[in-house]
Amino acid sequence: MIHLAWPWMLLFLPLPWLLARLLPPVRPQGAALFLPFAAGVGAEALPGMHFGPRGRRLLFALIWLLLLAAAVRPQWLGDAQPVPTTGRRLLLAVDVSGSMATQDMAGGYSRLQVVQKVAGDFIQRRHGDQVGLILVGTRPYLQAPLTADLGTVHQFLQEAMIGVAGTETAIGDAIGLAIKRLRDDPAHADGQPDGQPGGKSGTVLVLLTDGSSNAGAMPPLEAAKLAADAGLRIYTIGVGAAAQQGFFGLGGGNDDLDEDTLKGIAQATGGEYFRATDAGALQQVYTRIDQLEPSAGHEQWYRPSTEWYPWPLGVALLLSLPAILLRDRAWS
Repeated sequence: MIHLAWPWMLLFLPLPWLLARLLPPVRPQGAALFLPFAAGVGAEALPGMHFGPRGRRLLFALIWLLLLAAAVRPQWLGDAQPVPTTGRRLLLAVDVSGSMATQDMAGGYSRLQVVQKVAGDFIQRRHGDQVGLILVGTRPYLQAPLTADLGTVHQFLQEAMIGVAGTETAIGDAIGLAIKRLRDDPAHADGQPDGQPGGKSGTVLVLLTDGSSNAGAMPPLEAAKLAADAGLRIYTIGVGAAAQQGFFGLGGGNDDLDEDTLKGIAQATGGEYFRATDAGALQQVYTRIDQLEPSAGHEQWYRPSTEWYPWPLGVALLLSLPAILLRDRAWS
């Protein structure tokens, strides 16, 4: 798309005509500047270029129009592209223990498959933020460090497999790993929480699990206290179908989920706890987190521009040469 950076320069369009009307005519005078080579440059140096008064006016008018075309700074604007911005630092901790293979989230899909779909869409919406991925099992593993490359984090989540980090769940160690990674981030080496509008820290951990913490060295609630001191806000999500009341009491569904611990972690760090029993509920959870922690740069775009002013300026300079070399200076 063509864009004029300085369109107000067009106001100078009638300037030569106004000067010709308002200023007194120039009386012929002797040469003010002697150029030794000018005497050797005559009309024969410009073969085929014999301008009458009308032709000279048209030539100077064309030069003036070209100068104005350069002065308005014509540009070619490319397609809009997102601007990398410094937004929130958001870590996703996803449980990949053996129980995440349970197919109780409707549609015949396992818990992990549903999480990969819904959380993947959540990642793609976080334009302007730095997102990282932690896989939680018997030990937590940093699968993707904090990065603005959302496509890579999304791909790593889709490639996660059940049991890749062990068959148990170390929630406390996962929180500890998140704290360590945030403290080691060179962009925030001072260890101070980065501010966001509303007085909130821009550092967030979204912890998703379907069970209780049964592995690791650090108790989850103690890890939550350390996270609060470090300025890390944690949102916890419990997934899995709700336990059903049967003849012998509660059965089926996810009766291993330690909701009290997940609620305590969220409360200690200023976050919230969510329960997702199916794909629709999980989608609502991530939509709610989007509202609580809006992406920092999803509306910031720029258009790459290419300057075109050198072209009319260059043509004007070329046309000015015959105007200077014309020996007959009569205007009427």
